Amino acid sequence: MFSRHNRIIGVFYVCADMLLALLSFWLAWEIRSYLITPRPLYSVSNYPWVVPLSVGIWILVGLLAGVYRDIREEELRRAFTDPLKVGLGAMVLLFAATYAIKFQYLSRLLLVLYAATDLVAATLFRLVARQFAGPLRRSLAGLRSFLLVGGGPEVIDIARTIEAHEAHGMRLVGFVRTGASLATLLEQAPLRGSYSVFDLAQLPELLRQQVIDEVIFAIAKDDLERLGESFRACEVEGVKSRVLLTFFPHEISKVYLEHLGEKPLLTFATTPENEYLLLLKRVLDFVLALLLLVLLSPLMALLALLIRLTSGSPVLFRQTRCGLSGRKFTLYKFRSMRPDADLGRDELEALNEVDGPVFKISRDPRCTPIGRFMRKFSLDELPQLLNILKGDMSFVGPRPPLPEEVVKYESWQRRRLRMPPGLTCLWALEGRSRLSFRRWMELDLDYIDHWSLALDCKILLKTVPIVLLGRGAS
Repeated sequence: MFSRHNRIIGVFYVCADMLLALLSFWLAWEIRSYLITPRPLYSVSNYPWVVPLSVGIWILVGLLAGVYRDIREEELRRAFTDPLKVGLGAMVLLFAATYAIKFQYLSRLLLVLYAATDLVAATLFRLVARQFAGPLRRSLAGLRSFLLVGGGPEVIDIARTIEAHEAHGMRLVGFVRTGASLATLLEQAPLRGSYSVFDLAQLPELLRQQVIDEVIFAIAKDDLERLGESFRACEVEGVKSRVLLTFFPHEISKVYLEHLGEKPLLTFATTPENEYLLLLKRVLDFVLALLLLVLLSPLMALLALLIRLTSGSPVLFRQTRCGLSGRKFTLYKFRSMRPDADLGRDELEALNEVDGPVFKISRDPRCTPIGRFMRKFSLDELPQLLNILKGDMSFVGPRPPLPEEVVKYESWQRRRLRMPPGLTCLWALEGRSRLSFRRWMELDLDYIDHWSLALDCKILLKTVPIVLLGRGAS
């Protein structure tokens, strides 16, 4: 099933869950009002924000958890795990929101009944949707007939995928061979159905005589030029044509079409490309950094005073680091070492405890007493909230390296520079000081390959106890 069709199904699930959330709140209200009456409920008119807040949190958690991104009705397990995952997260956020707003008269039992009712309703909906997955997808995505052009094993793989989704409205019309090997491949790897094989010269006539919605070209790059007339025939007939991109050397890149003015550009990207989610990440970074700066300003002022009294000026340590795509910026930290610390680095090079181009000593003799305390609880990193406000950094992302470290990177390690740097990332959960440099780089790339807002939230939540227990950077 094409990703575009999956997105349509995802929108349908979002709308269904929104409706179910509204009905669940109404049902929970009725149960709490008439069946369980320890004390009467206030009228809904007293707090009209409750219903949209409850529904909005449920949908928001579902979007962040990615349950609407790739709907697979054939996986029975997801009919239970997806609603459970969303239900638990939504309930925690809903209780936190009502506590923060300080509406103490809102019945906690009502919220529990709502969460339980919505969880049951969402699970039942997914179980029912499994039974009607075929008609549902056919009605939303439509019936599609495909003609496959090619002569390699990729054509057989695509044919099997189409056969596997016949119940969803996909139908294979036949094959157009571009080489003599197709007949042999069909004999060696037979399909469920029996399909006609046509010559390339017959393609224009087939498009006129047969019901064909899409033509998929699974061809070698050498065939592209000689198939120009075939592409033109599809364009003239208004038949959608697709090209399998196996002849391009990409293993981890995501491929999509972009337009520069009127010029179509085939784009390969190895980093997240969802502009909406990346914008939301930036907005959340800005808001959270601003909030923390306000809340932690007394602590930061106290630390600045202690640094000034114990080791003099300057209070802030400024250092050039590499940010997104290698752009240089000034990183801020509370100074945790003697003012002349840089002068003594060469003498300590032999004590470096980290492999690769990174310099790290667990008990650095250049640290001041207040500096050791700040490092233990990562308090020296607090001024980097300013870097986040400026847009140089994010809360979650690969740590910003020094320019002299980047020069020593192997080619595969440079891809970590294609994501905005952050205060914490996957390496923090394994203990950055205990990791080899190679493992550190692998975790950064793993974060980039699997990035989502839900992953950012998970990393932040797991980082907080690590910092509070003093297991931060040494």
